[in-house]
Amino acid sequence: MLSRAANNIYWMQRYRERAENTARLIDVNHILNIDLPDSETQWEPILETTGDLDLFRAYYGDLSKENVMYFLTFDSNNPNSILNCVTQSRENARSVREIISSETWHEVNTLYLFMQGEQDNPNALIDPYPFYNRIKRQCQLFNGIVDGTWSRGKAWHFSRIGYLLERADMTSRMVDVKYFMILPSSEQVGTQFDDVQWCALLKSASALEMYRKKWHKIKHINVVEFLILNKEFPRSVYHCLVEVKNSLEAIKQESKNPRAG
Repeated sequence: MLSRAANNIYWMQRYRERAENTARLIDVNHILNIDLPDSETQWEPILETTGDLDLFRAYYGDLSKENVMYFLTFDSNNPNSILNCVTQSRENARSVREIISSETWHEVNTLYLFMQGEQDNPNALIDPYPFYNRIKRQCQLFNGIVDGTWSRGKAWHFSRIGYLLERADMTSRMVDVKYFMILPSSEQVGTQFDDVQWCALLKSASALEMYRKKWHKIKHINVVEFLILNKEFPRSVYHCLVEVKNSLEAIKQESKNPRAG
């Protein structure tokens, strides 16, 4: 496989995963807004998690829910906005259409056209749940199509490495931000406010139900262990890195085979 093609496939999946993760972060924080007062302290951590706070402040003065949601969803000035990530994922897919399955191209193009259409829709972010839920579901469908229609060769492994590294990065960022930004003082550890925030963190990683199967009570040390070191949960940092290692070893073995593609 050419390094250019491997690079395109890697970034196709990395941008797709980034779009899904950002949609999940916004959706969970919007729901959290129902339980907690809307303030800068609630929306600023999302921008810290995505690494876009400084860029946001360069274009926006008010850290309001509306500004943050638009910036992270549609703003062309933000390279990590969902629209830009979907666009970049599609462009990388377009460059390797001869390698990926037709179903893969169709799905990423469908998501791209949906985002383009919603960009000029003034009502898109008024009722955010169905909007962000569709983005999440289409990103997950895209990943399922890749798993269901690609041969387990180098292309599939580079695709897998892309989204697993992005996933591990996002999980570690979320835990880091929760520790150092969201909880304002040590006196609030173990309070109801603290529990709500840790639940929101688990939901942002689609981990709440699986966490409760292992630990019934929300306890910060258990949440951190689950998201960082759990060997079975597919979004834990440990699990992602182990699977990256497995794919790298598979690529290495295939490269030793003169008949490898």
